[in-house]
Amino acid sequence: MTKPWDAIIIGGGAAGLFCAGVAGQLGKKVLVLDHADILGEKIRISGGGRCNFTNLHSGAANFLSLNPHFVKSALARYPAKEFISLVQSYRIAYHEKHQGQLFCDDSAKEIIDMLFSECAKGNVQIKNPVVVQSIVQDAGSWLVRTNGGIEISTSLVMATGGLPVPAIGATGYSLDIAKQFGLNIIDPRPGLVPLSFTSEEFDNLSELAGLSLPICISAGSKGHRYGACQFNEDLLLTHKGLSGPAVLQASSYWTEGQAIHINWLGIAEAYGELNIEDLLNNDENRLKLTETILASVMPQRLAKTFAKQKNLLGRKWAEVSKKDQQALKDLITNWSVKPAGTLGWKKAEVMLGGVDTKEMDSQTMMSRKHHGLYFIGECVDVTGHLGGHNFQWAWSSGFACAQAI
Repeated sequence: MTKPWDAIIIGGGAAGLFCAGVAGQLGKKVLVLDHADILGEKIRISGGGRCNFTNLHSGAANFLSLNPHFVKSALARYPAKEFISLVQSYRIAYHEKHQGQLFCDDSAKEIIDMLFSECAKGNVQIKNPVVVQSIVQDAGSWLVRTNGGIEISTSLVMATGGLPVPAIGATGYSLDIAKQFGLNIIDPRPGLVPLSFTSEEFDNLSELAGLSLPICISAGSKGHRYGACQFNEDLLLTHKGLSGPAVLQASSYWTEGQAIHINWLGIAEAYGELNIEDLLNNDENRLKLTETILASVMPQRLAKTFAKQKNLLGRKWAEVSKKDQQALKDLITNWSVKPAGTLGWKKAEVMLGGVDTKEMDSQTMMSRKHHGLYFIGECVDVTGHLGGHNFQWAWSSGFACAQAI
């Protein structure tokens, strides 16, 4: 009988391929199985086709999990600088875009090719497309039945990702296997996803579709699954509601029935470029129209919309009562709206929730209940902020797992 594999990795995405390459180069006999015809599709489409492969500042504070400490060990053992060194060794040109986000200059395909090269260096065998029909544990070994036969291994690594973008073959198979072996699952839901609004909630801003500007956004609460958040990011107004990096970030903290809060001048205030009190109390502005004052610090269309909402359009600031001045200030600095929902899995970039980290060893990614069963990447209840952090989790969790196999 053929010698069993040291590890069978189910899932040929970012986490699975990286884990396989590291383990193979450590001398392990590794097999990767995937149901897709083409591997790495989520990498290929990420970052507008240029793959935001990590973030210079990636750390525990950039991740959501019911156990926020879980990520620390893996991130410490394989931080962003290590993956950047690997990228540099392949002479892949890259650039920093915003807040530490690193993108390929050319194409995400360079990252995919690098992962395949790393697997080749470790003599990793990859079989796809393959249908996994069943998985059982038998006398310390893992038996994986596929449409091509039975594979046997001492370790089994689940790396099939999450539910977002079902059009490219995303499934919840890792969660199914976790349930099969009695592991708790934190209910999954879409993360980093645009929010939708009813016409009533959004009517006042719907005519501003296409407008983009930097804002400060807040969502969540202390009693929320992952707490509260505040981000200084760009907002995009669309015909369906709100999108852009600001809303994608906030969506991971938002739950049904809650409002999100926007300070339309938040970034300018955060960087000391503007003080709303100084602006509105400036004697030089007393004889200016309300919308003219606002247009000095925000897009003209938005300034007119806000002035109109408070019936101040065409009125000089000196004519506005203290009460109405305060109402306008509150509108601009703490605009509150309740989203109707999200645009769902088709538009989500990541999955929130997943395999409960209480079920796993943070140093090895192995199940506490079943020796040799590992979960890495997106299927775990670890979700990064926008900006390359989710790829960094794939690399870090894959590396920790590979070291333990």
